[in-house]
Amino acid sequence: MSRSPRAALAARVMGTFAASAALAVGAAHSALACSIGDFSAAAVCDADGNGVIQVTDKDASGTPATVSLYLQLNQPINNERLVDTQKIEHPTAQGVTVDLSPQVWHAGVTFRVHVKAGDQVDEDIQPLVVVQDESCASAGPSSSASSASSASATPSDRPSASSSPSSSVSPAAQPTQGGSVPSPAGGGTALAETGASSRTPVIAGVAAVLVLAGGGIVLGLRRRMAQRSH
Repeated sequence: MSRSPRAALAARVMGTFAASAALAVGAAHSALACSIGDFSAAAVCDADGNGVIQVTDKDASGTPATVSLYLQLNQPINNERLVDTQKIEHPTAQGVTVDLSPQVWHAGVTFRVHVKAGDQVDEDIQPLVVVQDESCASAGPSSSASSASSASATPSDRPSASSSPSSSVSPAAQPTQGGSVPSPAGGGTALAETGASSRTPVIAGVAAVLVLAGGGIVLGLRRRMAQRSH
């Protein structure tokens, strides 16, 4: 028994809506995939006036990432040195930043930032980061922290008569170790919210509506066929 034109039309409509739903689900998955485009890097001065390489991760999928900073050396040619590495445990679509200590800070110095995020990203951030000026006080908080700790760890042989209270280092003024802990972009002490992008419920809802609409059309065609057959 051959299939009627109405039955064939219903099958085509159902197939179209099923394909639309599959495309919507695929788009939702692609929207959440981590890529090198989610990362950016810039040479900036932090709140304490230290020169840092600031990396921002705007990954809606929340994939943990490791960023590594390489100093480009002139001699020998095409040589470089790893100077700092930081982990971004909970990236968000709003953005999470880490500050990498460059150890060297002067105009024209160049850095390469490499990103490793699961099995999705293993690339360099482009373009390379170049320090444009020397307005920052020093090269990163970690170097200043180590200098302060080494100075405080060296005892004096005898009290200095020229010492004054203003020359003593206050514990509150010393930089804290690990000052480049990930923080939400834009400052603030609150942790950034984790989770998927807000686009996911919308895409999933559209896919569900398409599937339901396709089912309704098929049922309507079947009822018309049944009424006409009577």
